[in-house]
Amino acid sequence: MKELVIQGQEIKLGERKLIDLPVGVLTTHEPVTMRAWVVRGKKDGPTLMVTGCIHGDEINGAEIIRRLVNSPSLTKRFKGTLIAVPIVNVPAFSNRSRYLPDRRDLNRLFPGSSKGSLGGRLAHVLTTELLPHCDAVVDLHTGAVNRANLPQVRVSPDDDASLELAKAFGSPVMVQAPVREGSFRYVCNENNIPVLLYESGEALRLDTASIRFGKRGVQAVMRHMGMMPKRPAAAKQRAKHAVLSEKGHWERAQVGGLFTPLTALGKAVKIGDVLGFVADPLGDYEEEVIATQSGILIGRTNEGQADEGDALFHIALVKYPNRAEQRIVKSGEGLPDIPEKEDDHPVHYDPYTDVV
Repeated sequence: MKELVIQGQEIKLGERKLIDLPVGVLTTHEPVTMRAWVVRGKKDGPTLMVTGCIHGDEINGAEIIRRLVNSPSLTKRFKGTLIAVPIVNVPAFSNRSRYLPDRRDLNRLFPGSSKGSLGGRLAHVLTTELLPHCDAVVDLHTGAVNRANLPQVRVSPDDDASLELAKAFGSPVMVQAPVREGSFRYVCNENNIPVLLYESGEALRLDTASIRFGKRGVQAVMRHMGMMPKRPAAAKQRAKHAVLSEKGHWERAQVGGLFTPLTALGKAVKIGDVLGFVADPLGDYEEEVIATQSGILIGRTNEGQADEGDALFHIALVKYPNRAEQRIVKSGEGLPDIPEKEDDHPVHYDPYTDVV
């Protein structure tokens, strides 16, 4: 049996513990503590870590993890260990902000330092206390404020192990994205630990699609790793329909004004298509936003104002957009089918169909 000790506490097979990881102290003398659920099956096996709220306002991740650790599936034939950190960036979460109190981005401070800034210490705790125990990582994110993302998984180019996990996750779109130095994904790569970055929804808002796709995807990764009984037919079907894109492109505002989008997330986009328009608030002009690349719309701003140069539409480049759109529809079939007893407090807002 593999011994597991975190912060001086041993977690034995069949146990679950909420571990406090001290980080530092705020100017108000309040302690900053990162908290992690550690859930072990009755049988030994691989260890998966799931992290949320590295950006403090990306709250879908915390909700996905909350539902995950309370799922009945963790008590039935569960093997190995799940380390779940609902809120990594505790100060930013408390402030309902993406950034740390010193206005720095935590996801640029890894691996951090025990003697560095508060953000550096948060990064150091996650990197040194939890990451060494892990065989794989799923890092949960959303779009920024007023920027919604279609459910998607991002992996590093030429990272075959992470790509296999991405296929198992079964999100509608997989995007190969370069790794930024200083990011959590960078540290995972440096330690040869496969990592997925899940993006869905927008900051400061819970939505049904993001939560359901995220929870189902993490559980699918656990099945792929042998931590839960497999459902091979469903997993293979989702992997078959998932769309792989090797590059993304942002369409930007050519003029400033009032912005109206005309294209929904998940839709096929071809060169020359009108995606929306920007209108002069004084009524002098309407400037169409024209697609300069072909692909699938995986992100867009929901703000009604745009300055010249603002990013409006994010397109995942694919060769056959119409086929990709149909595959996305089949991969999701609307929303994952989750039994009512497991769908804890469904969230009714759904930005993908623009229905409230």
